Amino acid sequence: MAAEFQVIGKNPRALFTLKLHRGEGMLLLGMNWKTAAPPRDFSGFAIEYREPGGDRFFALKNRIAFSDEHGSVTSATLSSRLSPFQKFRWVHFPRNAEMPGEFVYRVTPVFMNDNGELSYGEAQEASIELRRETFPGLLNVAFTRGFVSSQAFVDRYGADTLSTLLPENADEGLRFRPTHAEAQEALAWMGFEARKAILGVLDEAVADLDAQVRVVAYDLCEPEVVSRLKKLKGRLKIIIDDSDHHGMADSAESAAEALLGKSAGKANVKRHHMNNLQHNKTIVVDGPLVQAVVCGSTNFTWRGFFVQANNAVVLRGSGAVGPFLGAFDNYWRYDSVKEFGKTESSEWMDLGLEGIDARVAFSPHDKKRNALLKTIAEDIGTTTSSLLYSLAFLYQTPGAVHDAIAGVTLRPDTFVYGMSDKKVKGRLSGIDLQLPDGKVAPVRPSALTRNVPEPFRSEPTGLSGGVGNRMHHKFLVIDFDKPSARVYLGSYNFSEPADTRNGENLLFIRDRRIAVSYVVEAIRLFDHYHFRVCQEEAKREKRQLNLKRPPRAQGEEPWWAEDYRDGRKIRDRELFA
Repeated sequence: MAAEFQVIGKNPRALFTLKLHRGEGMLLLGMNWKTAAPPRDFSGFAIEYREPGGDRFFALKNRIAFSDEHGSVTSATLSSRLSPFQKFRWVHFPRNAEMPGEFVYRVTPVFMNDNGELSYGEAQEASIELRRETFPGLLNVAFTRGFVSSQAFVDRYGADTLSTLLPENADEGLRFRPTHAEAQEALAWMGFEARKAILGVLDEAVADLDAQVRVVAYDLCEPEVVSRLKKLKGRLKIIIDDSDHHGMADSAESAAEALLGKSAGKANVKRHHMNNLQHNKTIVVDGPLVQAVVCGSTNFTWRGFFVQANNAVVLRGSGAVGPFLGAFDNYWRYDSVKEFGKTESSEWMDLGLEGIDARVAFSPHDKKRNALLKTIAEDIGTTTSSLLYSLAFLYQTPGAVHDAIAGVTLRPDTFVYGMSDKKVKGRLSGIDLQLPDGKVAPVRPSALTRNVPEPFRSEPTGLSGGVGNRMHHKFLVIDFDKPSARVYLGSYNFSEPADTRNGENLLFIRDRRIAVSYVVEAIRLFDHYHFRVCQEEAKREKRQLNLKRPPRAQGEEPWWAEDYRDGRKIRDRELFA
């Protein structure tokens, strides 16, 4: 059905191993030395790639370089053949990831002699198809980029451009029009695959003139979404959350209600918040030409598409549409846990995806009858190899899942990487990183803006698009490298309110290809924000970030010393390569 999602390099003469892991519009490269440890003059890896049908390799760029004899570091972006990556894994976003055919990656070890001259060892090569859809015609995982605060954004669109791309607050969303000269290109880049997937399903629904569309929306202020919903007219029925500010007359959600009430008819628009929140973000298309479902963590907002790290999943076929249609009807009929918790929608239901073990359950669950939080925590407790997660609100919602993750993290033989947002001073959001050594590293709000040391360029300030989280995922991956690999994902925040009070969807998928897609996303986000911690440390210590030269003096260590001394970092190297 699909090409290999993990590929290894097969050059026996190379001194290291190479493994490629397919992600969504990206991939993870994992490298590991074949012998006990690299030689002391090993200075990192050069990475190059060739596009399908291409006739030449292009070197990936490194923003960190070796300092010169005066201790200065160039601010130029350098080829990794001159500034090798001093890491045993790397996530790459190919410029044209959707191209059909194989991308070829060539990884070369780089060495440095006493004179500072570079030399190169035997390379590993491996080829992999990236393709847009995870399982064509069945299931597609898609992510937003979530990198407004990044050097990549600054390089493309500038540090002071957010106000020309995004509204200051959500309630302006339906009226706001970007003024940036490259707005369409910028928004496509920021929204990445998730925006394209969501709008694509809505375009299919508009074109299938006999399709019925059912939508449940927590936030709703993104005009590209609302304009498509308006085109559906009476074929649309929609439930919009009315909790807290959403229920006020001047909210974007109330404005969307008025607009869609005119196009679809007031009888086709309903407002409620279950016992707490109607937190789903789902689109169901049921037609003779299109049968599709959109779910995941992506709210239909400017922040959801263009600022936050989010995921969207597109499911295809009548087997997937059935449970989501049933859930919509039950939400339409019932607005509290007492009634909804008795319906079959609150139980696990198979999604009917050929060759994929995938199920869905909808909240709120009855606390005594079918609540899921405890069983999820028990499953986390059975982790044998690795646990990777990106969970909004984890540290704000203590309970069974939080405790289970903490327990697995303490195990020395289990690799745990994770991140969660964290409120700092009320309005601003920081991020907590769960390091493999069991410690939690905070990423402060200042590290998410322009406060970065040289040789890096200033980045956007503020939180345009509305105040709130930058990390909004709700997924965890258990034992991605095992046949039992499984993922939990959806709108569900792994908390008591999500389980027994809110309207939510939770998917359970036991499939290694999908697990690897989420693992690559977890790694790229974790590394992005962990580097922010390193930047903050460099700033406090008034030093520049640069590559480490091989040890020359007594007591000096090579850059890779900890990767071969620390047990958890050893596990990191071995797990991905």
